Amino acid sequence: MPRFNERTLPEVATATAAPQAAPVPQTPPAPSSAPVAAAEPAPNRRATLGLTSAATVVALMTYTAPMVSLPQTAAALHTPLSAQAWLLNGTPLGLAALLLVAGSLADDYGRRRIFLAGTFALGVTTALGALTTNTWMFTLARVTQGAASAALLASSLGLIVHAFPDPRGRLRATGVWGAFVSGGIALGPVVTGAIPNWRLSYGVLAAAALIVAALATRALSESRAPRGGRPDLAGAVTFGLALVSLVAALTLGRDGWLRAPVGLLLLAAVALLGLFVAVERRTATPMIDLNLLRRPRFLASSTGGLFTGLAVIGLFSFLPALLQQTLGLSAMDTAWLFLLWSGLSFAVALQARRLNGRVSPRIQLAIGFVLHAGGTLAMLGALDAGSWPRLLPGLLIAGVGSGLLNAALPLLSVESVPPQRAAMGSGAQQTFRYIGSCAGVALTIALATSAGGGLARGADIAMLVSAGLALLAAVGVVALRERTA
Repeated sequence: MPRFNERTLPEVATATAAPQAAPVPQTPPAPSSAPVAAAEPAPNRRATLGLTSAATVVALMTYTAPMVSLPQTAAALHTPLSAQAWLLNGTPLGLAALLLVAGSLADDYGRRRIFLAGTFALGVTTALGALTTNTWMFTLARVTQGAASAALLASSLGLIVHAFPDPRGRLRATGVWGAFVSGGIALGPVVTGAIPNWRLSYGVLAAAALIVAALATRALSESRAPRGGRPDLAGAVTFGLALVSLVAALTLGRDGWLRAPVGLLLLAAVALLGLFVAVERRTATPMIDLNLLRRPRFLASSTGGLFTGLAVIGLFSFLPALLQQTLGLSAMDTAWLFLLWSGLSFAVALQARRLNGRVSPRIQLAIGFVLHAGGTLAMLGALDAGSWPRLLPGLLIAGVGSGLLNAALPLLSVESVPPQRAAMGSGAQQTFRYIGSCAGVALTIALATSAGGGLARGADIAMLVSAGLALLAAVGVVALRERTA
């Protein structure tokens, strides 16, 4: 598939700045009482990139906050081991369920509007999470945090593409935004580990989200690419229920995969997914255009997002808790160790734009998955030996791989769809990412806690599965070769 080039830029500007204004050749334009151009002023590039990146950092910090505080949070909420997957999976569940509809709403009704609503809601729901007193209230707060994060993440790339319509500027901006995804992942555990009370850490994150929302109110300009029609609520409901059924099945599978409730939930997930596809084919404004599945770039973006969640996020979401429980590390010590992986991921993602023109995003994804697999395999046996220094080489190798993944995915997601549907493309890729995350966290906890040899032996099994999935993903994205026009 050819890349979007300069020939498309006038079309992009028309679609984003004045989508309802049609050119009339050889005819002077009639006076209008509602000038469209004045309604959508030119965006401030620096403010757009800065504020969307800042909001992304806060959203990812909120996402990763429970990773190092999971033992303390579970103890405070009296959460049994079998239910701890819900403490981690609440936010990715909300993200996966609403990213697609958030991307479509952002394109149709205004990316700035959806961004502001999501950032403000993230602040409020994070504050509410700090006040919860039991597992299910905390999980519900995390799900709503995920829904708010979905709104700001999906609209962020739409705002960036509107502010940077030229390919070179868009490459740099999406690279910076992808790096701040890694930055948020890196900072979340450090901030949470540095603050002795996990409830106070949520209060700090809530305040940060509200500050970003206040700054963005005046600094961002609106953009949209409306299709007309109503929001795809039926698609959102069926997709969300399918995802909840899948995560519940994977979580309950820890106590026996052949039990009737697990089988029924898996069947329900398949049936609801089929119903979702039927709804998407019939509605005039679907959450996702299923015809995009014929595009190799879109398939590569979706596959990359799915396996990043399943293999990478799934393992590293529960690994800090495993380190504390098997090696006896404190939350802060675990955060610093975790920073080797996430901090290197941030640095690599920030510099990965230099690979443009030399390595395609699809090949960059494959390299990232191979490095993750190599790093994960290098960590085998470290927990069983009780040696945290043995983790260091693997964390460094996997960190480089994660950085390449985080840099390639946002660029590929906006290149895989028409520019005026950038928010939907971003939402689709991130939806698959967090579907994989939900499944990956539940699978990692099930493998690590149900092994007969204890947590350390179970962690090795989870690492082997993660490495295998990453290698499978590498083969998959390489196989999805781009067609030439």
